[in-house]
Amino acid sequence: MIRFDILSTFPEMFDSPFSSSLLKKAQEKGLVQICLHNIRDYTEDRHRMTDDAPYGGGGGMLMKVEPVDKTLRSIGADREAIPIVLLTPQGQVFNQAVAEELSRHSRIVLLCGHYEGVDERIRTKLANREISIGDYVLTGGELPAMILVDAVSRLVPGVLGNAESASEDSLSFGLLEYPQYTRPSEYRGWSVPEVLLSGHHKLITEWRRKEALKRTWLRRPDLIEKMELTEEDRKFLREVRQNDPEGGDR
Repeated sequence: MIRFDILSTFPEMFDSPFSSSLLKKAQEKGLVQICLHNIRDYTEDRHRMTDDAPYGGGGGMLMKVEPVDKTLRSIGADREAIPIVLLTPQGQVFNQAVAEELSRHSRIVLLCGHYEGVDERIRTKLANREISIGDYVLTGGELPAMILVDAVSRLVPGVLGNAESASEDSLSFGLLEYPQYTRPSEYRGWSVPEVLLSGHHKLITEWRRKEALKRTWLRRPDLIEKMELTEEDRKFLREVRQNDPEGGDR
């Protein structure tokens, strides 16, 4: 079981995404626990302010350190023992490898930044990790938190109906996923590859490997460069390059 503690000034944003589909079932099974904490509950002024103007001037407002610290202390979040993740464009870029590493923890705290940014003391004294979901800026950390929870939760044993699904996903083994088909075997003249109808598991496995290699080389050649390829893989990719009209540009 994995527990997510999410600190946000807008916790209501999580109601719908976490109350449907696989995440709802995972919580009902006791495989995933999601605890939402409203940072505003730990303010002391009557307006429940969690932001203030930056020292030295400048545009926008910053999230204050005090209510975040009080929220963390109230839930017993020890930065020496568990990941306390600040979701920020300045953080480590989130990918499948990071999701797999986080899935090995039993508890994760997610800090959703907002406004123009956060007081630097939140970054240096409270959080112990920073993660970004890409090189763009959002209005807050709530959407990144949803993505991280979804990506990590599906790696928890028992969350997916088929245990093999996660291991065969795109990027889980360094390649994009091979093409997949289901019934009917032919529709409007569009046929499923014969090998998938053959029942020959060895040939199907080989076909899937080659198609994954081909798709990755065509769409994400940077991933191929990071992989340890077999001689058979290299031979197949040489054939793909020779047959691809744009192969010389790759």
